[in-house]
Amino acid sequence: MSRLTRTGVLRAVVVFGALAAFPFVFPAQWIVNIAIFTLMYAGLATAWNLLGGFSGYLSLGHAAFFGVGAYAIAIAFTHIGIGGSGYKPFFALPLVGIVVALVSVPIAWVALRVRAATFAIVTLTLLFVVQQLAFNLHHLTHGSQGLALPPPPFDVSTFEQPFYFAMLGVFALAFFTCWWVKGSKLGLMLFSIRDDEDRARGVGVRVTGAKVIAFALSVGFTGMLGGVWAYYIQFIYPQFAVDPLITIGAVLMAFLGGKGTVWGPTVGAFILVPAQQYMAYKLGASELYLLGYASVFLLIMLFLPRGIIPSISDHLARRRSGRPDEPPGAVASAPRATLPGGMAP
Repeated sequence: MSRLTRTGVLRAVVVFGALAAFPFVFPAQWIVNIAIFTLMYAGLATAWNLLGGFSGYLSLGHAAFFGVGAYAIAIAFTHIGIGGSGYKPFFALPLVGIVVALVSVPIAWVALRVRAATFAIVTLTLLFVVQQLAFNLHHLTHGSQGLALPPPPFDVSTFEQPFYFAMLGVFALAFFTCWWVKGSKLGLMLFSIRDDEDRARGVGVRVTGAKVIAFALSVGFTGMLGGVWAYYIQFIYPQFAVDPLITIGAVLMAFLGGKGTVWGPTVGAFILVPAQQYMAYKLGASELYLLGYASVFLLIMLFLPRGIIPSISDHLARRRSGRPDEPPGAVASAPRATLPGGMAP
């Protein structure tokens, strides 16, 4: 049976059609700038969701691969000279994603031997390893002095638009990959790993292969987004290209919208990034915007503890079945297992 439904296709056409038209309807440069970072974090959260949401492995090191992608474009500019026409770096993005994914395979094979908090610590350590490499490989990265990229020859009045569409393209690719994986055999394996990895291995699921593939796909898209970001910023430093806050932001957005869902990370990014930018603009001088930003996240998580998409889906399902809504944070009790003969264990 086809996984495509009329409602799903219509939803995707409306959303991505609106995103494609956005910079023409709202051409102000500051608005398009906010939209670029919104799409970037939507892509980062969606890419993280392929691993963290589907398999349950909480990675805190995705910013390492974001930085690798950023430095890949910057180094290619500086040492190879691909900058020519201004659009060539965009054409190099798929190669950047493939290289980052392939480089990540041996790393994933080692890191994914541990689980839960240990895996999170290992990936966080990887982030700081890459950051230190960026500081110390002076002949490639120029260390703490940063690496400059030549300005692209785009028209000043529409300078942001090529970067907007590049971010939109990578985000769309990550989104549809996430949709495909969720309904595929790979997605079934990842969800079984998330629910009970030992049992999944016991019934014949190729656990290691599934996790490594998910890890490689996830960081490949992350590296591509880092490449677009570097070209847009035009000057990168190790502490900004390999920043833990990038990973934290993506994880928060995935949890806010609903990890393990297709639309959840997108919804989380589309709420949090504009809210953060608006509050920074209005309250940035006093840094009170951080309180406002945290309040938005806190209120949503208090009233929608499982994330926006799962909470709304549960509410609609209860309304259709006539069951009352459960209070926020309530956990449904699971039926007790029974032994043969009806005796409780």
